[in-house]
Amino acid sequence: MSELRFRVVESAFHARAKEVVVPAERPSEYFGKYVFSREKMFKYLPSTVYAKLVDAMDHGAVLDRSIADEVASGMKRWATELGVTHYTHWFQPLTEGTAEKHDAFVEHDGKGGMMEEFSGKLLVQQEPDASSFPNGGIRNTFEARGYSAWDSSSPVFVVDDTLCIPTVFIAYTGESLDYKAPLLKALRAVDKAAVEVCHYFDPSVKKVVSYLGWEQEYFLVDEGLYAARPDLLLTGRTLMGHEASKNQQLEDHYFGAIPTRVAAFMKDLEIQALELGIPVKTRHNEVAPNQFELAPIFEECNLAVDHNMLIMSLMRKVARTHGFRVLLHEKPFKGVNGSGKHNNWSLGTDTGVLLMAPGKTAEENLRFITFIVNTLMAVYRHNGLLKASIMSATNAHRLGANEAPPAIISSFLGTQLSRVLDHLEESTDEELVLLEGKHGMKLDIPQIPELLIDNTDRNRTSPFAFTGNRFEFRAVGSEANCASAMIALNTAVAEQLAEFKAEVDALMDKGETKEAALIQVIRKYIKICKPIRFDGNGYSDEWKAEAERRGLDCETSCPVIFDNYLSAESIAMFGSTGVMTQVELEARNEVKWETYTKKIQIEARVLGDLAMNHIVPVAIGYQSKLIDNVYKMKGLFSAEEAGKLSAENLAIIREISERTAYIKDHVDVMVEARKVANKIEGERAKAVAYHDTIAPMLEQIRYHIDKLELIVDDQMWPLPKYRELLFIR
Repeated sequence: MSELRFRVVESAFHARAKEVVVPAERPSEYFGKYVFSREKMFKYLPSTVYAKLVDAMDHGAVLDRSIADEVASGMKRWATELGVTHYTHWFQPLTEGTAEKHDAFVEHDGKGGMMEEFSGKLLVQQEPDASSFPNGGIRNTFEARGYSAWDSSSPVFVVDDTLCIPTVFIAYTGESLDYKAPLLKALRAVDKAAVEVCHYFDPSVKKVVSYLGWEQEYFLVDEGLYAARPDLLLTGRTLMGHEASKNQQLEDHYFGAIPTRVAAFMKDLEIQALELGIPVKTRHNEVAPNQFELAPIFEECNLAVDHNMLIMSLMRKVARTHGFRVLLHEKPFKGVNGSGKHNNWSLGTDTGVLLMAPGKTAEENLRFITFIVNTLMAVYRHNGLLKASIMSATNAHRLGANEAPPAIISSFLGTQLSRVLDHLEESTDEELVLLEGKHGMKLDIPQIPELLIDNTDRNRTSPFAFTGNRFEFRAVGSEANCASAMIALNTAVAEQLAEFKAEVDALMDKGETKEAALIQVIRKYIKICKPIRFDGNGYSDEWKAEAERRGLDCETSCPVIFDNYLSAESIAMFGSTGVMTQVELEARNEVKWETYTKKIQIEARVLGDLAMNHIVPVAIGYQSKLIDNVYKMKGLFSAEEAGKLSAENLAIIREISERTAYIKDHVDVMVEARKVANKIEGERAKAVAYHDTIAPMLEQIRYHIDKLELIVDDQMWPLPKYRELLFIR
């Protein structure tokens, strides 16, 4: 293994940037080249069919099955001109990845030959095996059928020789088996609820759109170095490895010059992303060595989620062509920053109004405050659920450390907005609202228009921060499907807006003016949700104690955090909005607990194997060399002099014996603990056992392996070290 390590290190050191062929056109000209966009729909579809399809996409109209064949025919003509030979329903099962089964455009022609065909039936619906994906017991093996159904709101696209059709994935009995189906329901729920509230301010609003802008962080590692690290290969993170003498302490990597080889990868990735209609905009070095970030322009939430899943797949593919492997794990390296995926979320109307942005009139500012305060209420009421929506075995390594949001959901608003809410809370109705006949309302909150001055005021320790015209959900993990967080957030806001409208309408029915009713309920909410507002240091122990006093969810155990999905409040929220049933929630939690267990189980197996088959033998081999040296020293020098000269070697020999003995003993203990845990009935109890008993052992064993790395001869150490993984680019 040590020979392999040095071979791959040398190869990585001499690797050079691959030349990227840049299209002759400007990016705006090849943007969406492989997407069946509206422009292409108009070109390849009859006008009546185009109009019906656009209506379905824009207004949620039921897609007329009678036009499916014509849509499929137009898609096929466009796709075959690009050399496409296959099609697939592209969906997002509960695996944090995507799934696809490719079928050729091949049918019998009835004459002993074949013909290429793609019907409306094949476009609209397929029946993949639903039992082979995580389903939480919804589908049995002998009840395998499920349905994938075309999501016409997300455009069809081409990858290589395959036409990819974004779809929802549901059980034969109708339950959701993916992320997209509940996401679409959550987006419809928040649209409906927000439109109703918008009508207090503008009756012409017909649609409210949820927007998402994600920021994808990732690491790049040379492919040879990656292959020489079985832990990276099998778990996505390094289970051992002493931090390099130089890591990120000089803060010289962040926003620094992008390494040449990496820049070539980024250029290639951006070209292919733009061709697939992903509007990538930002690229830069992140904080940790060999860590980078990619971010697009914000988009409609469903489309943004699809694009993020697609970009992660594309990153893996393009990285390999440049001799890299991309690491999306939230914490692939100990001692340096992990990777997140900030979700910038906002709501906007079909009239062009961004609901999270302050306005210039009293009415516009009241609308702004209305949506800000209702969002805070939703986050306050469901802070535990929002934490559960971003929690995983991998993200648990990052959250709570002094590099990422704490494992307590709170919201940072900034000085000005906090001052506005405090002013509203402390003022009387008479002080706030003045009616001026036809001129309408005057709202005594003059500070709001000035918010734009300091809208970059940010708190990096806040999991849910207001950033001028949107909220930034910073706790989402880098390899997660954004849909998980967006389902929880949009559903919570939908429920809250519906309750807000009910309360306001009740006051108006009692004779209150609209403005007075709005202000009255808003002031009430400001007081109720005040515990969720925190502008201080989220990493401090003082905040943890304060958060507990405020009644916020402070649980840190990943499997226990998932319980929030099955709380009475969560079940009621998802049920009332029509997003998920209790059966679906129970099934998803079964999947979450099972996935957690399997992740820790695999890591424990890999660590045990590496420790006993790679590390301990090498350490003992080095120890034997030292022992041989000690004996030879006794033959050359007097006993007293040999003792002095060999003292350091004897100390190392003793330390190796102690640490290898600890490793061997605790690997055996870990194996036995797994056997005990594996016999536990019930996925939750098993996941809790893995969290409480096995996960801590991984760090305990690692500690001693990392100490051995410091004393064993570098020429003998079998695995690429952090200095090689992080600094060879």
